[in-house]
Amino acid sequence: MNNILLATSDLPFEAPLFDKIEIEDYLPAFKFAIDECKQEIDVIADNLEEADFANTIIAMEYSGESLSKLEGLFFNLLEATSSPRMQEIAEELSPMLTELSLYISLNKKLFNRIKTVYDKKEDLGLNTEELRLLEKVYKGFTDGGANLDDDKKALFSQLSEELSLLQLKFSNNVLAATNAFSLDIVDKEDLKGLPDSAVEMAAQTAQEQGKKGWTFSLQYPSFSAFMKYSENRELRHKLYMAQSSKCVGGEFDNTKIIKEIANKRLQLAKLLGYESYADYALCNRMAKSKDRVNGFLSELMEASLDYARKEVLNLTEFAKDKGFEASSLAAWDFSYWAEKQLKEQYDIDEEILRPYFRLENCISAVFDLANRLYGIEFKPIDYLPVYHDDVKVYEVLDENKEHLALFYADFFPRASKRSGAWMTEFRGQFVKNNKDYRPFISIVTNFTKPTSNSPSLITHNEFTTLLHEFGHALHGILSKGTYLSCSGTNVARDFVELPSQIMENWAYQAEYLQSFAKDYRTGEPIPSEYIDRIVSAKNYLSGYYQVRQLQFAILDMAWHLSDISQIEDIVNFEKVLLDKYRTLPFVEGSAISPSFSHIFAGGYAAGYYSYKWAEVLEADAFQLFKERGIFNKEVANSFRKNILERGSSDDEALLYRNFRGKDASISSLLISLGLD
Repeated sequence: MNNILLATSDLPFEAPLFDKIEIEDYLPAFKFAIDECKQEIDVIADNLEEADFANTIIAMEYSGESLSKLEGLFFNLLEATSSPRMQEIAEELSPMLTELSLYISLNKKLFNRIKTVYDKKEDLGLNTEELRLLEKVYKGFTDGGANLDDDKKALFSQLSEELSLLQLKFSNNVLAATNAFSLDIVDKEDLKGLPDSAVEMAAQTAQEQGKKGWTFSLQYPSFSAFMKYSENRELRHKLYMAQSSKCVGGEFDNTKIIKEIANKRLQLAKLLGYESYADYALCNRMAKSKDRVNGFLSELMEASLDYARKEVLNLTEFAKDKGFEASSLAAWDFSYWAEKQLKEQYDIDEEILRPYFRLENCISAVFDLANRLYGIEFKPIDYLPVYHDDVKVYEVLDENKEHLALFYADFFPRASKRSGAWMTEFRGQFVKNNKDYRPFISIVTNFTKPTSNSPSLITHNEFTTLLHEFGHALHGILSKGTYLSCSGTNVARDFVELPSQIMENWAYQAEYLQSFAKDYRTGEPIPSEYIDRIVSAKNYLSGYYQVRQLQFAILDMAWHLSDISQIEDIVNFEKVLLDKYRTLPFVEGSAISPSFSHIFAGGYAAGYYSYKWAEVLEADAFQLFKERGIFNKEVANSFRKNILERGSSDDEALLYRNFRGKDASISSLLISLGLD
């Protein structure tokens, strides 16, 4: 088929042909690739030879290559540089891709061959990675409805198709609602308290939108700066309500959609014989069961809630001493007064620190850290096409100068990009016909853009986010798997955050910060007393933020533990559920769920606890670095060999024990956060 999306790239490393893609190429290319994938599946299913690992499991693993390539392009660009037409195409593709998934997972002949191989797995002489792949494939089919009778298969198909469309609609609504709101300011008095960087950014946004004055949005850099620094409480309230009531009613309402998603997930899980969707989702994770997750969350909450409430009480008293007149802090007051208390107690001001964290220097710093730990090098290249002018490309070289990966970095917010920060891949790592296909890894963020007066200066918190996403990137870059299904970040959801969260620790290491944090105006290194303050303030409000994350995880589990079909009012449902864990007064009209993309569109359903689960792992793991040295090559090499290179080629709990020599406990996290 004469379609650039299906052509083999003639670029170095077979890099994506971003500059040649036309949006109308997508649908015909997907239709061709879907038909091609079906034909490949038919060949495997109709094979008259006895089913074995090679002609069934391996053949399955390498089927649908053209489609995988397309999905890696389209759906990543849909997140990073979307358009109304791309969203239309996504909605048209959704049922097509769901139908293909069901064509495969509900194929009787194919499953019979897979089951034949699985039933004799102990006699096949498979190595650990091969056995892991076989178990993943078999479990994927059984959880995909392969054991259902024809009537139940039809219902399973219907539910899967409906869920796919609902999740896409949810995501589109969140993006649309984020872009639909703006706080437009024309009176300079309303800018009081805001730092120059935030004012410049708002002026630039207004200019880009053809407005006068200053425009603030719900994009994180804009929203966060306004909530922290604006002295106008009324406007903080307005911006907070826009964020916290996003997709609650109105044109982009998600309240009905999330109930439909939760109900259909429950139906699907029960169809497969599970009591709840949480039971269905957790059986493939480290935690294994809902009881273990609930116990884990309860144990952490019990250890943290009193700390959190004391922190909020202390902050309230601080605000009153400074003239705050209300009886208690409202949610839109919290960041404002927390920033002031942080500055007074630790003499830390993000705006004073910002000049030391020029984005270009921070990028070089994370590359240098990877070099010091793992011996790898990031070489900027300008001869490969990108999907947006903001995107930079690097070749990653191993210590022996051999090619490891392509690394794409996309840092700045735009209307076509969803909020937040994430790592993804345009191609994962795998081996085929003795050729190691190296990955194309990408990180996408929404950092503060450069202005006409200054370069991109990020906060220390944003630098921590950069390290986090870079940790995910290293997991993909350093992968040494054979099979894509078991390589890189294709691991249990509650394990995948370990490589990312452990990297955040270096943001608080004086020896590391001193190596790169320099004032972009003078070249002067960050004063040692500033670093001391950053380290001292590391656990400021740690109880509050831990409880906040636990609230999200508890809410996630509530949506996926039982039948919620009788819930009429989403806002009240959340209020009642979270009342006993509350640290700030409830805000009427606010709700988390309608814009909770992680669980309703992002793959973390019954899995948001994973962040805390992995945080326990990383706190325990980083303890070894602290004991042996934060740049210790021996520890880093062990982490690389046992964690980063292995993907899910073995049980994740065993991989962790191979690195650490023991299991982790929550005490490591509590000590790290100062909550012990």
